[in-house]
Amino acid sequence: MDTRKLGKPTDQRLAMLSNLATDILWYGHIETTFDRAKAAARMVEKILTLAINSYEDVVTSEKVTLDGNGKEKKVTVSKDGVKKLNARRRIIAMVEDRQEHKKKGEKQADFEARTQGIEMPLIEKIFDDLAPKYAERNKETGKQGGYTRVIKTNIRRGDNAQMALVELV
Repeated sequence: MDTRKLGKPTDQRLAMLSNLATDILWYGHIETTFDRAKAAARMVEKILTLAINSYEDVVTSEKVTLDGNGKEKKVTVSKDGVKKLNARRRIIAMVEDRQEHKKKGEKQADFEARTQGIEMPLIEKIFDDLAPKYAERNKETGKQGGYTRVIKTNIRRGDNAQMALVELV
């Protein structure tokens, strides 16, 4: 496997790529140097492929519980299947967690209602929004991959480095 060192020791390089991949998945695009952009795009492609191949693996079951009045109540519980749980854990190891922030003009009660029960918003975004979107795209085109685009932009003034924009397609 061809790995570019990007002028960093291994631990720093992996942390940098993890942060770049997290930002690409969270914001949808970033601007960085061309070599870093290519390396981060490869990592994002792998993360999205993991999510696409496993996002449908959900196990549902019904449980009978007692409510406050002592009556039996059927509750449907859905959990991640083995394949999705493994993919979720692998993706958690690859990306940094991002927390939701209040939108401008959003009330505190609305923010709490929107984020209730979500522990890892980035992972939920990957499995709930991005994976179904790209899986549908794969079915339409008949091809896998190509979830990111790297576009060369300008030359950075300080050190003459080629800059690039990385975005989700």
